[in-house]
Amino acid sequence: QVQLVESGGGLVQPGGSLRLSCAASGSIFSIYAMGWYRQAPGKQRELVAAITSGGSTNYADSVKGRFTISRDNAKNTVYVQMNSLKPEDTAVYYCNADIVGSSWSLASYWGQGTQVTVSS
Repeated sequence: QVQLVESGGGLVQPGGSLRLSCAASGSIFSIYAMGWYRQAPGKQRELVAAITSGGSTNYADSVKGRFTISRDNAKNTVYVQMNSLKPEDTAVYYCNADIVGSSWSLASYWGQGTQVTVSS
């Protein structure tokens, strides 16, 4: 079984920073793309940032210049550094990863989500 476990969410004031982490564990053969999504109340889940196994990145326009995604392949972990946070960044943030596990087939896995609240 493969699990993604997120950490690092919380309450922060506007203009502040948070760093989210997501570690993949279990029977993992290879991890391809990893990413962060978010879902605010009443809204659809949206892509925040993604990173390929080679390090290429992609960001939502709303977070470009403020968020930075990175990964540590040795630790099967993806991070997102979030700076200059705004109230509209408030959402549940989910980690996602495309993983080949013990079944030798590619599957998309999700973390349980971590709440980020930006408020004064």
